Amino acid sequence: MDRRSFLRTSALGGTAAAASTLAAPAYAQGKRTLTMVQSWPRGFAVLDDAATFFQNAVGAMTDGQLTIDKKAPGELVGALEVFDAVSSGQADLYHSADYYFLGQHPGYAYFTAVPFGATGQELTNWYLHGGGHELHNELGEIFNLKSFLAGNSGSQSGGWFRKEMKSAEDFQGLKFRMPGLGGQVLGKLGASVQNIPGGELYQALSSGALDGLEWVGPYADERAGFQEVAKIYYTAGFHEPGSGLALGMNLDVYNDLSPAHQAVVSNACMATTHFNLSETLSNNGAALTRLQAQGVKTLQFTDDVWDAFGAASKEVMDANMDDELFAKIRGSFEESLASSSSWISKSDAFYVEQRNRVLGG
Repeated sequence: MDRRSFLRTSALGGTAAAASTLAAPAYAQGKRTLTMVQSWPRGFAVLDDAATFFQNAVGAMTDGQLTIDKKAPGELVGALEVFDAVSSGQADLYHSADYYFLGQHPGYAYFTAVPFGATGQELTNWYLHGGGHELHNELGEIFNLKSFLAGNSGSQSGGWFRKEMKSAEDFQGLKFRMPGLGGQVLGKLGASVQNIPGGELYQALSSGALDGLEWVGPYADERAGFQEVAKIYYTAGFHEPGSGLALGMNLDVYNDLSPAHQAVVSNACMATTHFNLSETLSNNGAALTRLQAQGVKTLQFTDDVWDAFGAASKEVMDANMDDELFAKIRGSFEESLASSSSWISKSDAFYVEQRNRVLGG
């Protein structure tokens, strides 16, 4: 059996029994309701905001003919069970971060974020104009999914800590929450890495089950309340420079939609990405100021820590290159990233540097 067949069989087998009891989609007078499971508790800044924006956009653009019934973690399935639920047909679509599903395929990391990867704009460049969406769908088809980017939380912070991280050795034995390939990088540095759902993070940090964690950025982190239980905040991280959120729809459900409703889903996802990225970037600065006023100390990792991140990142990325589809996705991603950054470094990045120099920003 080849890898794709194995992966698909593994993903679908565990939830087949649950799928058999699923009621048919709701139809009434030409209307249809789709059940969307998500990895975020209701009201979570940035993440649930994106899911809610998508829900509202679909309803508005179809004049209520297609509606989305959002289910928070625990209402139908757990936060990290949404992929299998949709793949198997237990739910119609999910909203999540695809790097939670590296167990299904390591290539999913690229549709959220990879270490030393793309900014939010660079990720969108690749996804819409460099073949990224096509590769997302090629990967999704293994699991009976139609895939979309549907949000972006921008550059994520380095995380919350109880103590300053003065060297790479300080990560040895650290109980830290970081999902995706970034978490594997910290594992290389000796950290005890855990992938805990967002709704459980505050309790884990306050109880001592975690020594530190990364979540999103100042706006979302402030709403989560992490400043109440940790006071050291590293504002730049290596692991998620522009984190995409994903919408995965059961492929059979997607194919059963009318072409008009398929277009609505696609355009609602693009609108969600634009809205979400601008939301977080426009709110992070003010939120950071409020965090500092509450006694939070903001720091940057030292160059030698960044060097350790870089060396471990290369190890982690190269370890997956025996997978043909991973190698294909990585090659496409890095080609697009090089093309985007060759201009951005000479235009936007240089302009911001000069603006700050001239205006003292």
